[in-house]
Formats: sequence, C-alpha cells, structure tokens
Amino acid sequence: MTDLIILFFVTFSAALLGVVPPGLINITAAKISTQKGKMNGVIFAIGASLVVVIQAIIAVTISKYLHYNQEVIDILLKVALVIFGLLGIYFFIKALKNKEKRIRMVKVSKKSSFFKGIFLATLNVLPIPYFAGLNALWKVSGLMEFTIIDIITFVFAAGFGTFAMLYMYVFYFDKSQSGSGKFSKYSDYILSALMLVLVIVTLVRIFYNSQPTT
Repeated sequence: MTDLIILFFVTFSAALLGVVPPGLINITAAKISTQKGKMNGVIFAIGASLVVVIQAIIAVTISKYLHYNQEVIDILLKVALVIFGLLGIYFFIKALKNKEKRIRMVKVSKKSSFFKGIFLATLNVLPIPYFAGLNALWKVSGLMEFTIIDIITFVFAAGFGTFAMLYMYVFYFDKSQSGSGKFSKYSDYILSALMLVLVIVTLVRIFYNSQPTT
C-alpha cells in the first residue's frame, strides 16, 4: 500500500509540474475562466484531464517497447509539428482580428467547455511521450511494475495532477474584470507565440532523433 501511495505522489507531482509552464491547455483554461466564468473553466479542465488519463494509458502501453520502436515517437513528433504549426497560424490570425473590447460574462453551455477541453487535449499529443518516459523511469527505478493496480494508480495520478494545476490556472487568472480583460486581450498572442516555441522544440527533437547513433 505504501508503494502505491509513493507511486501516486511522484506521478501526481510530475503531472502537476508538467502543466506549470504556460501551455496550450492551461492558457486556454485561464482564458475560458476569464471570459465565461470559473465554472466553465473547471468543466474545461475536467474534459482535458480525462483525455490525459487516456493518454497516460497509451503512454504505459508504448513505454514497454519504446526503445525498440523509435518510429512511434518520430510519428508523434511529426503529427505534433503539423498541429502546432496550424494552431499557431490560427491563434495569430484570431489575435489580429480581435478588436479591443470590454469582456462581459455570458451564459454558455458547460457542455461546450467540456468538449472543448477534450478536443484541445486530444490535439496535444506531447503528454504521451512525456508520460511514457516517466513510466519507463519509474519502472527502471523500481517504483512500479506493469501490474493492473500500478497502472491504474499511475494513470489516475497523471489525470489528477493535470487537473490540479489546471484548477489553479482557472482561479488564479479570474481575479478581476480589469485583469480578465487585459489577459483575454493578449491571450491569443500568447498562444500563438507558444505554438511557435513548440514548433521549434519539436523540430529540434525530430532532428535530434534522426541523427544516427554511434
């Protein structure tokens, strides 16, 4: 039981820390919170976290043969490159078209926020190699085995860790009407710049992975 608690804690912490830097999901969660209210931000976070649970399951599966099937990671990186490039263009165009206006709270469907969380989290495939790497590290260090109970603990810790940080983003950015308006005004530029950074990072990783090992 103690081993499971340790496994949950270290995985929860790693998942939480992985969402600390401003990224597509947490910035969007904050943006939804400022524009549509904290509850919609939380619903978005729940949808995104459910996808992370599925991604963690996939990560556990591919970590078993990660070192022997490098092409899997190469494909994921190339898919991520295309997605981040398209999203970067989209957010930049949206930011240019977005005229300065006062943000007002409107009633929106919580269901739409939930599915938006699922959609954006599905597009973000980078958590898969991240959790696959963590899983392989825990396996090598003896923190976990590929048993059902260990896998369930790892997967749910990843989901809860992600949700915890998204929850903090939702409530941290929703302080005042003034601050919300300022953040909402520049959030599309932030997302566009973030996509550019992710494109560069992904290109570097693709180049590095393509180099022959000596």
